[in-house]
Amino acid sequence: MKLFKSPWAWVPTLYFAEGVPYVAVMTISLIMYKRLGLSNTDITLYTSWLYLPWVIKPLWSPFVDMMRTKRWWVITMQLLVAAALAGVAFTIPGPYWLQGSLAFFWLMAFSSATHDIAADGFYMLGLDQHNQAYFVGIRSTFYRIAMIFSSGLLVGLAGALQVLTRSIRYSWSLVFYLMAGLFIAFWLYHSAVLPKPQEDNDRMKKTVQDIMDEFKQTVITFFQKPQAWIAICFMLFYRMPEGLLAKVSALFLVDNGSNGGLGLSDGEYGLVQGTVGIIGLTLGGILGGIVASRDGLKHWLWWMVCAITLPDLVYVYLSYALPSNLLIINICIFIEQFGYGFGFTAYMLYLIYYSQGEHKTSHYALCTAFMALSMMIPGLFAGALQEAVGYQLFFIIVIIACSLTFIVSHFLKIDADFGKKKDGLDS
Repeated sequence: MKLFKSPWAWVPTLYFAEGVPYVAVMTISLIMYKRLGLSNTDITLYTSWLYLPWVIKPLWSPFVDMMRTKRWWVITMQLLVAAALAGVAFTIPGPYWLQGSLAFFWLMAFSSATHDIAADGFYMLGLDQHNQAYFVGIRSTFYRIAMIFSSGLLVGLAGALQVLTRSIRYSWSLVFYLMAGLFIAFWLYHSAVLPKPQEDNDRMKKTVQDIMDEFKQTVITFFQKPQAWIAICFMLFYRMPEGLLAKVSALFLVDNGSNGGLGLSDGEYGLVQGTVGIIGLTLGGILGGIVASRDGLKHWLWWMVCAITLPDLVYVYLSYALPSNLLIINICIFIEQFGYGFGFTAYMLYLIYYSQGEHKTSHYALCTAFMALSMMIPGLFAGALQEAVGYQLFFIIVIIACSLTFIVSHFLKIDADFGKKKDGLDS
């Protein structure tokens, strides 16, 4: 029996479920480990390695397509994420909390990356072209809501629970048990409401050799594109300042004043970075998309380069002034995140631009691997660098690193019409 399933019943929840584990791995883990007494060096090193599943995602995405249905992968990965979240919750109060929680974060990261592959593929199979276009904004909105929920409300909840339980470990354990329960609910709900598109069952099966041959051809043609090495340098270095800043900035906000940090509580962090910052990021991204679609990427490139770099100066100010006024801190974080959202538009559009032509989807997947690598590499040593020089000098080094963004952007050659509405993003 073919039962009609409204996209409103599953698209918002699917992309909310996609956002939560990513934020848990990349953001919540930072704050939790900081509260548990880990050094900045160890925090950034351990958590940056968790980018690896997103870096190597293109290697196993063909096998997700070959084995089982996209629907099966989505539901199964949500159950695995629930198990990983429960594992983190279970191990935090124990004697081997670091080893145990990292092991389960790794399981969560691989499950989340696989869920991303399956969910994006299922989105295209479960909706016709009209609904794919209609719901693209909806899926992005609920992904952002998931970010606010996770890095805002859940981090704030952990702070509130610390007051009630008088225990940092048990408060974070309860938060992760709550997230595990949420994902069990997602697993049950999506098992019932996700449609079963015939194309998901009837797609052409491929052998392992077919997949290996296709991947080899994809890699060869990727590196044969015009300006290939310039493009790769752009993908790796355009966000170099953000790669250094992302993890250390979060630690700076919550670190004690005696260490040079702002000393925000978990609740204050949830408001500043997890709510106001995410809103700024979202608004900046929306504005970037609007202006790029009107005038093209090339017209706005240098404005976006400035937007993703110059607002980093707010951290130099914050590290020297150490303001206690929450309004000032919120304004600074909003400015920096708004600029990042606006400037990141150029990065994403260039990935689309470079991926044009044959093997478009596979080439874009390789581009996103370089995107994850651009955050992983600087993050590995960012904490050690910060502890060696202090927050003030570290943020000055970030500003100096912004020169790399300008240098790699200078060498790009972009069609003046790319991105304009008349041609569309895929022109």
